[in-house]
Amino acid sequence: MISKEEVLKIAKLARLELTEIEVEKMQKDLSSVLDYFDILKNAPKLKKQKEVKDKHQNNSLRMDEVITMPASLANNLIGLAPDKKEDYIKVKSIL
Repeated sequence: MISKEEVLKIAKLARLELTEIEVEKMQKDLSSVLDYFDILKNAPKLKKQKEVKDKHQNNSLRMDEVITMPASLANNLIGLAPDKKEDYIKVKSIL
């Protein structure tokens, strides 16, 4: 577990004033964060970029397709708006 002195040093660097209760809580919290880093250190390493690239080279890409939607859908949505002008929905100014 991280020591009380280390927590106080970190708090001083961050310009924080901690109470005794907060120091104890930070000891636990910082220790758990460091424990996660230890877990990550033991995680399997990533493969080299070339190996990953070779593996995905055979994948084919799909063609882009334009899907046309009926104009009636947009007209219906605009028609349901409480305030509209021509083919646009009017909204209140934000700025």
